[in-house]
Amino acid sequence: MSQASAGTAVGSATHCPYCALQCGMYVAKGEITPREDIPANAGGLCQKGWTAAELLTSPERLTAPLLHGSPVSWDEALDYVAARIEAIGAAHGPDAVAVFGGGGLTNEKAYQLGKFARVALRTSQIDYNGRFCMSSAAAAVNRAFGMDRGLPFPITDIARADAVLLAGGNVAETMPPFVRHLIAMRSGGGRLVVVDPRLTQTAKMADLHLQVTPGTDLALALGLLHIAIAEGYADLDYLAARTTGFEEVCTSVSAWWPERVERVTGVPVARMREAVRILGEAERAMVLTGRGAEQHAKGTDTVTAFVNLALTLGLPGREGSGYGCLTGQGNGQGGREHGQKADQLPGYRKIDDPAARAHVAAVWGIDPADLPGPGRSAYELLDALGTAEGPRALLLFGSNPVVSAPRAGHVARRLDALDLLVVSDFVLSETAAMADVVLPTTQWAEEAGTMTNLEGRVLLRRQAAAPPPGARSDLEILRGLAERLGCGEKFPADPRTVFDELRRASAGGVADYSGITYERIAAETGVFWPCPETAGEPHSDPHPGTPRPFLDGFATPDGRARLVPVDHRPPAEDVDEEFPLYLTSGRVLAHYQSGAQTRRIHPLTQASPEVFVELHPDLAERLGVAPGDRVRVRSRRGAAEGVARVNASIRPDTLFMPFHWEGVNLLTNPALDPTSRMPEFKVCAAAIERCAEDGERVA
Repeated sequence: MSQASAGTAVGSATHCPYCALQCGMYVAKGEITPREDIPANAGGLCQKGWTAAELLTSPERLTAPLLHGSPVSWDEALDYVAARIEAIGAAHGPDAVAVFGGGGLTNEKAYQLGKFARVALRTSQIDYNGRFCMSSAAAAVNRAFGMDRGLPFPITDIARADAVLLAGGNVAETMPPFVRHLIAMRSGGGRLVVVDPRLTQTAKMADLHLQVTPGTDLALALGLLHIAIAEGYADLDYLAARTTGFEEVCTSVSAWWPERVERVTGVPVARMREAVRILGEAERAMVLTGRGAEQHAKGTDTVTAFVNLALTLGLPGREGSGYGCLTGQGNGQGGREHGQKADQLPGYRKIDDPAARAHVAAVWGIDPADLPGPGRSAYELLDALGTAEGPRALLLFGSNPVVSAPRAGHVARRLDALDLLVVSDFVLSETAAMADVVLPTTQWAEEAGTMTNLEGRVLLRRQAAAPPPGARSDLEILRGLAERLGCGEKFPADPRTVFDELRRASAGGVADYSGITYERIAAETGVFWPCPETAGEPHSDPHPGTPRPFLDGFATPDGRARLVPVDHRPPAEDVDEEFPLYLTSGRVLAHYQSGAQTRRIHPLTQASPEVFVELHPDLAERLGVAPGDRVRVRSRRGAAEGVARVNASIRPDTLFMPFHWEGVNLLTNPALDPTSRMPEFKVCAAAIERCAEDGERVA
């Protein structure tokens, strides 16, 4: 029994700063104790969670604003930023000032950032790094179900399933406490199917591993659907009662017979048939996708194909079954619901919807006509910085695009072309090091606020430690700037006050938080949205929240889910004679996102000290590469070096590099999905060579 369950005081109840599980923990005097009352982790933590408190006392913390690299007072820094914003806006118009946010910001900060852009700056130019994470899945499920929530069921439902297909997710390394739910499922007799080009730690757990060629997940999904229909696994009664579009999809997948799919994907027909049998014969089954299937220039269509498979089998909207997406960033779900995205307003409203504009403008006390329209998506925004038609100034919160953006070298050049770059961060990240002004902010345990985890559960993060003197919260920073821009009264710095306004702004929207309060979250250890405020008698029962939103119907006008025909196409950049290998990227156990936090934690850097390149033994032998050699990987956009890891778990035609270090995203392809505007992080054409040692020549 943990200290928490024994009733001993173990510190402030809060949540881990990293992935979208938002594992519950207690923090006291720099010590971490896992919470058992949060179902996502139920007393477990990963290595990153156990060491999270080390960052609170990091000697690399920023505690004074920096102006052109020199420490200055807060007044001097904020006065400078406000004056430059006003001058740039006056000279070039409001869209000359842009805002870039992050999927790790609390709901309150994400909401306030979107409001600040549109009310204080009156700019349309705002987006966030969550565009690089969840956007393809969000676009696909919005058109299929009418509502985007990562898991439209509690995470504990996974343990009750009889079969799970996981496409493009390595949860054993990216969110280890999630694995307990898969283990419980398998312990109950359930089967796990994993789709991945690599034999990852997650794939090693699976009953069946489908080792696809990078960039061919869509073809595989079409082949699985073809088999499901041909072999009688389609739930025709469900399809007739709860969906539209099946006939068109049935016709479209007729071209993707199994033998053709094997030639495209490299997955044997027998293994495809076995995967469909596992799903089709299960009483309760789930189809889950992760970044490996989604971070492509056809990611929306790939997710749509897996959703079509789930709908054909009759899974979504049935208790214990369904389709779900494994949200990546800590607040990847809430961060995209309340206004950080270029095309959205709070409550998951569309910014070009007149009714949505009128509702939010009334909450904000402005004329709807004063709200800007949609702006550029994340990569398009970064690509436009410093150009004749693009923004001349950028305010950046909770992101490190010099490391995390595709074609990162180009992004760094665009940042360097700005007239003003302002970064709010608590360490000097690679992006902050380029900034004209760096504003030292508080971090996860030093502030209060709410986060929304991958199952749509809104959680409360309590302040567990005092920030160092000189650091301010992002809400305080936004208020300070707003005061200097003449609208400070619209931007309170108290998180609870901001959340209460967020509740009003989201009321009636798809992501309705109006019935959620800090008190309810604390009492119920989280509340699932949508949760409208109950109308009627003063003492009527509050809305219970919605753990399974699709049981009675989907969030479409007619309550039916949409199957949408899609077709496979090759990667935006395929292999050729000059670049004969596929490069894919991903995460490792010890690090998170751009590594700005985890690369400053000693036990994590000891566990994974530098970037590596994973390659197959046959390829290594052909190149004369031994384990531990330094190798150079090239693409059409640049080159990066790493240490060779020779491993038979990867395909002979594929290289893998983790993206937590500067350099890897110099290689990746910024080709965008036409719907989600997601860049093609997961596959590009590459070449590899062994780096010469001193005095050695390499052919």
